[in-house]
Amino acid sequence: MNTTLPFSLKNYLNDRRGTFNRMLDKFVQQNERNERPIVNAMRYALMGDGKRLRPLLCIAAAEAVGGNIETALPAACALEMIHTYSLIHDDLPAMDDDDRRRGKPTCHLAFDEATAILAGDALLTLAFEVLTATSNRTKLQFKAIQIISRAAGYQGMVEGQMMDIQSEGNALTIGVLERLYRLKTGALIEASVETGAVLAEGEPGELAHLKTYADCIGLAFQITDDILNVEGDPKIMGKNVGTDEVRSKNTYPALIGLAASKTIAEDLVKRALKSLVSFDSKAAPLRAIAEYIVKRNR
Repeated sequence: MNTTLPFSLKNYLNDRRGTFNRMLDKFVQQNERNERPIVNAMRYALMGDGKRLRPLLCIAAAEAVGGNIETALPAACALEMIHTYSLIHDDLPAMDDDDRRRGKPTCHLAFDEATAILAGDALLTLAFEVLTATSNRTKLQFKAIQIISRAAGYQGMVEGQMMDIQSEGNALTIGVLERLYRLKTGALIEASVETGAVLAEGEPGELAHLKTYADCIGLAFQITDDILNVEGDPKIMGKNVGTDEVRSKNTYPALIGLAASKTIAEDLVKRALKSLVSFDSKAAPLRAIAEYIVKRNR
């Protein structure tokens, strides 16, 4: 008799998010006898109700190649710090000038603009402190740092954000927009998957398949964000909708329409799932996350 229970993404997410939140809380604990405003701002942004997608992908990729959660947990937390820093800076008046994030006022409104900038800077640098905080450093650890640094920097996320700013009000081709999304959003998602697999000593063939998976879901994630910005519920999403149109941003729905955008996102997820056919049940979380990306409402 087969007593194996079906995989529950909800249970997996709740369990892993709890682990991440406890560890993140330790990294940015506030000393009540010497309360520091910068730590308050860091905690405000970091400990909010985020999806924790990037650390989840990092851990799930490690598990998919036979590793365990402890192998990739510090890197997973570092990735969430980098992602949160990018959100703080993206929300600033000089960038997207948003006033809601994760269901509450953005960091620069809850505190002030200077504090928000410094909180983002602090989270970025803390991420690399976390990545190196071990006396037993290995080549794999240095490889992970290289992967994350490249994805977060001017060859990845920062370049994508720069392209996004420069393109406001200027129509892009769908090809250029795809490249922008692969940099702005996809680079750190791809780095999350690759880092988890590298730290868990995945084989070259496994890494290649996971790279395809991450490339597909990274683009699908941003396209789905575009769609939600048009038809999402701001109460569920925890942020404003309709802002892309107001800012004349290039998005998939703006260029090709909602229906075509949904089709592309769904096709990307199918390609992502196809790249995992050689993996066993250990990759169940990755499969479920891919499907969640296009079905989510936030």
